[in-house]
Amino acid sequence: MEENKSLLYRFKPIADRLPAVTRPEGHVHFRTKMMWVVLILIIYFVMTNIYIYGLDQEKTLDLFAQYRTIMAGASGSLLQLGIGPIVTASIIMQLFVGAKIIKLDLTNRDDKACYQSFLKLLVIAMIIIEAVPQVFGYLEPSAKFVSSFGLGGARGLIVLQLFIGSYIVFLMDEVVAKWGIGSGISLFIAAGVSEALFTGTVNWNPVGAGAVSMSNMPAGTIPQTIYILSNMDASSLANGGYDLLVLGGPNPLIALVGTIVIFMIVAYLESTRIELPLSHGSARGARGRYPIKLIYASNIPVILMAALLANISMFALLFYTNPALSSIPFIGHNDLIGYFEAGATHAAGGFAWYVSAPTGLTSWLLPIIDPSSYGDGMHGPIQHLMHVIIYFTVMVLGAIMFAKFWISTTNMGAESVANQIQKSGMQIPGFRRDPRVLRRVLDRYIPIVTVLSGAIVGALAAGADLIGTTGNASGTGVLLTVGILIQFYEAMGREQMMEMHPVMRGFFGED
Repeated sequence: MEENKSLLYRFKPIADRLPAVTRPEGHVHFRTKMMWVVLILIIYFVMTNIYIYGLDQEKTLDLFAQYRTIMAGASGSLLQLGIGPIVTASIIMQLFVGAKIIKLDLTNRDDKACYQSFLKLLVIAMIIIEAVPQVFGYLEPSAKFVSSFGLGGARGLIVLQLFIGSYIVFLMDEVVAKWGIGSGISLFIAAGVSEALFTGTVNWNPVGAGAVSMSNMPAGTIPQTIYILSNMDASSLANGGYDLLVLGGPNPLIALVGTIVIFMIVAYLESTRIELPLSHGSARGARGRYPIKLIYASNIPVILMAALLANISMFALLFYTNPALSSIPFIGHNDLIGYFEAGATHAAGGFAWYVSAPTGLTSWLLPIIDPSSYGDGMHGPIQHLMHVIIYFTVMVLGAIMFAKFWISTTNMGAESVANQIQKSGMQIPGFRRDPRVLRRVLDRYIPIVTVLSGAIVGALAAGADLIGTTGNASGTGVLLTVGILIQFYEAMGREQMMEMHPVMRGFFGED
């Protein structure tokens, strides 16, 4: 058996010596779990407001600006990298395990422990890989900081701060997973997006410096709407006022309406499920149901896709603008990979532009309908249409792929669920009490629902991005947040049920 073990077992002793969060020995009470969740959220918001020491804020360029809310970080802070390294490491491990390049059986306890150990090392590697390129060219140290420590020392200290902040986020995710409720990554995304939505809706401060005026209106959708309606007469509203109200930036009314519609659609889909009847094998009359939700793979596939596209955007920018990387033959400063205008972090052309999220109707629909008035001067209607089609297709197919990998690596496949039902003493009425029989029944539903789940969340995320959202939270961010909040509410309900009925802990995989 030792010969068949994966080579990753050689790294396990190293990973086991790294700082980690120990798993509780027994059941953690609901109040204790909620206390940890609240405490971790407070620490998260504090860290988003601790800026990197020695950083020149005016010269800082945010490589993740387009995906900032989804990356659950804050530009220029200790959480500059957000959850990027964690999610990127998870993507790599899932792809390698799913493609059988790494031979690990995640239903085996030892293999799963090895998987988690190596994931920790890979997260550290990804922190360094994402931090170093940003510091060398995009996170400029201040002149005073350079004079004190030298350019190399100043950059090294900034990398160290990014490393510490990102590793703390990794540990906080472990705290939530082991001592709290749900996922820390999901919690951080929901917190960041909720903040963006709230400020984008009710912020009464003007967009720019100075007093509020028609050229410097309130930034929030609701104050902006009230201001326009209060300061424009009927003729002004008819001659462009309504266009400004519905489509004007930075938080137009259409974005708020789109956000509400997305919220309602996701809430409905989250409640849609197939319920398989169950009965207890020994307790006569004891019955239950096993729900297979339409959004079976949860919102994880969209998180992974968002992180993947964010990394594509970041590396495309690095290869186009970084002095060292841009000189590499074929891929350096290549317009086909990604074209970036001076000082911009959003691709203006090339592959990186086609797979980037359109930011609302004004970025694609109006340029297609009226290119002379709303065009960007670089792309024609056909190119904007191809941008929408390619982005939508990439999101849907990518979400399906990650949904299948996620189900296979988290004990949510037909075989794992059949074993869970068997161990709980339950069975499907009319079928033999045999895991193999249960698996055949579940195979009729779970693989199909997994593909549908990935396709639906991918299509919803892409559609939400196309419509646009208030607070520049991105459609993907709103989709994720609604799903996360609903799942967190359901997880709280399960925790309270297990508090009242301890026998249910075994069915939900609790100790």
